[in-house]
Amino acid sequence: MDIKKYFILADDLCAREEAIESIEKNATFRGASVWILIFAIFIASLGLNVNSTAVIIGAMLVSPLMGPIIGMGLAVGINDFGLLSRALRNYLVATVVAVLTATVYFLVSPLQDTGSELLARTSPTLYDVLIAFMGGAAGILALCVREKGNVLPGVAIATALMPPLCTAGFGLAQGNMGYFLGAFFLYFINTVFIALATLLGVKLMKLPSRKYIDAARKKLVHRSLVLVVVATMIPAAIMTWSIVKKSYFDNQVQTFVRQQLNWEGTQVLTQDVGADSTLRVVVVGRTVSEANIEAANKAITAYPLLRGYSVKVLQGNESDSLMALRGIITNVSEVQKKSHELIRKEAEENERLTEQIRDYERWENKAREMAPDARLFFPSVTSLSLSSTLQVSTQPDAEPLRLTTAIVTVEAGSLAEAEKEKMEQWLRQRSGADSLQIVYVAAEPKPYKEAE
Repeated sequence: MDIKKYFILADDLCAREEAIESIEKNATFRGASVWILIFAIFIASLGLNVNSTAVIIGAMLVSPLMGPIIGMGLAVGINDFGLLSRALRNYLVATVVAVLTATVYFLVSPLQDTGSELLARTSPTLYDVLIAFMGGAAGILALCVREKGNVLPGVAIATALMPPLCTAGFGLAQGNMGYFLGAFFLYFINTVFIALATLLGVKLMKLPSRKYIDAARKKLVHRSLVLVVVATMIPAAIMTWSIVKKSYFDNQVQTFVRQQLNWEGTQVLTQDVGADSTLRVVVVGRTVSEANIEAANKAITAYPLLRGYSVKVLQGNESDSLMALRGIITNVSEVQKKSHELIRKEAEENERLTEQIRDYERWENKAREMAPDARLFFPSVTSLSLSSTLQVSTQPDAEPLRLTTAIVTVEAGSLAEAEKEKMEQWLRQRSGADSLQIVYVAAEPKPYKEAE
């Protein structure tokens, strides 16, 4: 059986000039392509905003970004630097249009949460290099065969050019340069290695080169390409190493907890490694003895990545453990539920307190903003304060009422009733408060100081 015949491409390839013409045509970016890109960016931004993978995939299918990138790879491969200049210019225009469109969208979007789909595009790795390279290889091969099939849409999805650009726009809209740089680097990785795979594919399929190329210019372009590839791979490799190292570390932590902290009658709920080289574990059930904790600290030295770390066990009240032993709580999962409920209540309380602080700061800032105008319109006003208060009725069945209280300090006897009416209208309009209560306070006279 001849295995080689399954890998022969000659019968499937189209005419070489036809392939070059097709790629050159797709490298053009103007008119309808610009508007299609804008619409695709809006679709992808919406998908990232609502964390919808299906919408993001749809946007990638619509996107025309692959054309200029493959055009750049072809241009270097066949030594057509006129095409390279044209494809590079179209690529830069498409990139700027895409980032600006995404930035505008995220500036006006009411949804500002950072979902998992957005975060996934902020930390490129060496795996993204491999994806882009293999996608580019599949793309150039698809463009050089007679039957295109569904390869190009698949390449557009796999290499994911659109989401990083949208995430870069999100970073600009949020003022988060970390998101912008991480996402844009991922886009740059995809660009470089799709173009590189295209270049190698062009050489392997022996597409005809332009004969009138300047040898010195060709050498400069090829050296520049090598420099860009190396410069792109180095930070991606560093990021990949960090991720792999963290993964190995987390796996070793899980193994240590599973093997060494399996005390009878006790269950580990969570574990966390702090910056102080301490492995903190939260347990429920039977109280862990000091001897067991000491044994765990000795055993941790047998795990290479955990050497130098110490174990700290955080235990709940002994009453829960005693109840579990006596059968009052027969299932450890019930203890877990109690712990989770307590954590939920604490989170709700923290949220309530945070909201109160925000409300306080909001009225404080509003008072600072309004005070200069109050002095301008009402010269007798010396100070102004705003706060949110709760009015509780002395009647037992009456509901409390949330009020905004304005305390206006005026020079004694200098604010007439007509001015008070104007003051009330002005305060209601500027503060935007639904329920406003105004309290006037006379300013204390300055103490008399005898001349020396």
